[in-house]
Amino acid sequence: MKITVTTLQKMAQEGHKISMLTCYDASFASLLDDAGVEILLVGDSLGMVVQGKDSTLPVTEDEMAYHIACVARGAKNALILGDMTFGAYQQSPQQAFAHASRLMQAGANMVKLEGGAYMAETTRFLAERGIPVCSHIGLTPQFVNAFGGYRVQGKGDDGRRVLNDAKALAEAGASMVLMECVPAALAREITDSLPVPTIGIGAGADVSGQVLVLHDMLGVYPGKKARFVKNFMAEAGSIQGAVEAYVKAVRGKTFPADEHTF
Repeated sequence: MKITVTTLQKMAQEGHKISMLTCYDASFASLLDDAGVEILLVGDSLGMVVQGKDSTLPVTEDEMAYHIACVARGAKNALILGDMTFGAYQQSPQQAFAHASRLMQAGANMVKLEGGAYMAETTRFLAERGIPVCSHIGLTPQFVNAFGGYRVQGKGDDGRRVLNDAKALAEAGASMVLMECVPAALAREITDSLPVPTIGIGAGADVSGQVLVLHDMLGVYPGKKARFVKNFMAEAGSIQGAVEAYVKAVRGKTFPADEHTF
């Protein structure tokens, strides 16, 4: 059965954990779909894990649309979430709508954009025009140069800012909020305060669901491994087994464990 925004909302309300993995091609889309992954994120992480670049910033709209179309051909049930690319949505809500429309026409069912409360106007503009939005807060990789690196966000007094960002975006119409590299206690507080599902990556276990980069959870990305990453391939013995183990661990609330949490 096709996963929709309504499906995710119901899962979160009933306490059923949501699993998400990045995906960039039709073959893996089919495999992940068969393993029961609810959301396939066609992420701008493709710039690093597929193209070998140093960050997500160089990924273009054309490249994102291409990979979304590939994933859409391989997935039958999973919801397809497409990343909005750096520089293609920050200028105005109208610019964001043009970009999001292209990704939706390529096969996305929802788009993800990075940024806090200042993106509320854009989020509302898209939602009112039929484009479901996943808001990405906390560590936002497109802001890596402003942050001075990949650093945990929301520590101490800064936690109030991240919480206010989440509330503002949900009130603006975001269908889901993704939190990256924030303290687990803060992620729990945000999840409890929002009417929409939350997805965590390095945000503890008390969120609606989890996401990892596929190449990280399979242990094939040669770059530095983040604290929140677990190599599911090490024990599974096959790609199919690794993905199934990830889904089972998310649903069973055994991943992330304390060692993957800030």
